[in-house]
Amino acid sequence: MIKAIQRLLRWCFMRVEALFNRAFGDRINPFYQLGAIGFFLFWLVAGSGLYLYAFFDTSVTGAYTSVEALTHGQWYFGGILRSVHRYASDALVLVMFIHMLRHFAFDHLRGYRWFAWVTGVGLIWFMYICGINGYMLPWDRLAQFVTVASFEWLDWLPGMGGSLVRNFMYADSVDDRFFSLLAFVHIGAPLLTLLLMWVHIQRVPKASTTPPRAIAIGICLMLVVLSLLKPALSQGGPADLGTAVAEIGLDWFYLGLLPLIYRMPMWQVWALAAAVTVLLAALPWVPLRRKDARGELRIEMHPGGHQVSARPGETLLDAGLRAGLVLPYDCRNGGCGVCVCTVLQGQVDQGAYQPAVLTAAMRARGKALMCCATALDEVALEVDVHSLEPGMATPVLSAEARVAGLQLLSEDVMQVLLTLPGGERLDFIAGQYLNIVLEDGQRRAFSFASPPHRGMPIELHIKLVPDGRFTPRVFNSLKVGDTLRIEGPFGRFTLSESDKPIILIATTVGFAPVKSILEDAFHRGIKRPMQLYWGARHRRDLYQLELAEGWARDYPNFRLEAVLSGAPDGSWAGRSGRASAAILEDHPDLSGHEVYACGSVRMVEDVVPTFLARGLSENACFSDAFSSGYVGEPTCCDAAGPAAT
Repeated sequence: MIKAIQRLLRWCFMRVEALFNRAFGDRINPFYQLGAIGFFLFWLVAGSGLYLYAFFDTSVTGAYTSVEALTHGQWYFGGILRSVHRYASDALVLVMFIHMLRHFAFDHLRGYRWFAWVTGVGLIWFMYICGINGYMLPWDRLAQFVTVASFEWLDWLPGMGGSLVRNFMYADSVDDRFFSLLAFVHIGAPLLTLLLMWVHIQRVPKASTTPPRAIAIGICLMLVVLSLLKPALSQGGPADLGTAVAEIGLDWFYLGLLPLIYRMPMWQVWALAAAVTVLLAALPWVPLRRKDARGELRIEMHPGGHQVSARPGETLLDAGLRAGLVLPYDCRNGGCGVCVCTVLQGQVDQGAYQPAVLTAAMRARGKALMCCATALDEVALEVDVHSLEPGMATPVLSAEARVAGLQLLSEDVMQVLLTLPGGERLDFIAGQYLNIVLEDGQRRAFSFASPPHRGMPIELHIKLVPDGRFTPRVFNSLKVGDTLRIEGPFGRFTLSESDKPIILIATTVGFAPVKSILEDAFHRGIKRPMQLYWGARHRRDLYQLELAEGWARDYPNFRLEAVLSGAPDGSWAGRSGRASAAILEDHPDLSGHEVYACGSVRMVEDVVPTFLARGLSENACFSDAFSSGYVGEPTCCDAAGPAAT
């Protein structure tokens, strides 16, 4: 029964999340940021509460009047903050329950995750204590109902014997000390809640507590608009213990249990609350399947051959992060594809992910998402980064880059030059790429076309994709002086340190990373034989042919073969056909060579098996495949990096 419920909920979550990905992008999908949103809402509640407390009179006679003065006399700020305080509290409860429901749906509550689950159940009680206590402070008719009902409920506990509720039989029974106690509880309980929230995330490696800026701004705007449209106001005038509360509007997020006190025997209300709490806390140990007796499994992560251990049910990503490795990731929910890896040995359970970011073709090539996949036996995997060691990886920079130059290299290829503020450098390795972050958080990846030693400006070659999200803007509206959000560098499509002859094959803008690699090699004085086969359909697609021909004249160890697959006119004296066929014609036996292939996914997938069949070693094959989608799929052999347009 529980497994059936989980399957249904998981089906619902996956489809709703896919819809949000299409609408907003995976980076600002709120379902991937529920924990961070919860922390953000807590700080909103705490910050607005501190301001309200500064004007609150902790006395029986002054509580109601001080809240009313703040609400109406200072409506432009204090009144809005009172409403923000109320609605952010409700939103916190809603987010908390969706967060818990999602973890239940994906069965993220067993094994080592039991700690986060059980402390999360405890957080439910702390949140309700804070919220119910907060409704007592304005001392209006709603506060009267909440206070009397809560203390009637507590009075049922053994040893109380009705002593608590007697304090509310007469108006003069409630004094200023009582309000001081309520105020003290409303400060102390949130502090304990914050402590438990900190404890709650201790078993989650690198847990995020800050949502993306776009989500944070959106939440604030939503709360302010809601506060203006429907302000949170006192109900029914000041509290009057001489008369019973007959009709009141409840906040069902926090106060939904209180009406049951007057509908059910008190012991049943306590039994219901206790039963739900015990059931939730016990869920991690409810047997749904045969217990895995294998214990921890060994995972070998490349580059570097790092040995880490994975606890039962722990994802590859969490195991690596817990071991202190520098791994690429973003959403941690199978929605962005940043943490894609190649399983070199062993088997994994792929887990739940969005099919758009891990296609059947990628799975067939041994790809997996580290944030979702769990090891079924001892596993060796490879991650598309330069290094996994802290301090050894190329530093990743996130910055606002300024467009320093735009030049049309062909009718559909634009050279874009970028500089960083303050003369800052972006250290990268030839062949790597950077991401341009769009306004909605989506990314488009482009290879560096300039070599590292040139410094600023960074050079990119961007090919027009007519129906693309970003490239039409480059050709139609981007201007010198505009800014673009970038992050990088990424990728391992870089020149290896060996003495083997090098063969490079590029199609159209696949020339960009090849240009970076070759100019870096020339600068470093590398003497290995290097041969570039640049394939295109038409002559205009060889948009920097003169530059490459100049290399062939200036460097004796470099040779260029330009190949056109379209019907060349009489002015073309070069080779015709496909670049891959030209390579096989010139090199029937590829053993002892290194091949670097950069172009479309289809090109790379077509040529690599053929090259391997001609003697090319798998560890001597490198590729960088790109498409018009979010990122290019790493497609081949030893190392790959996306160069999407």
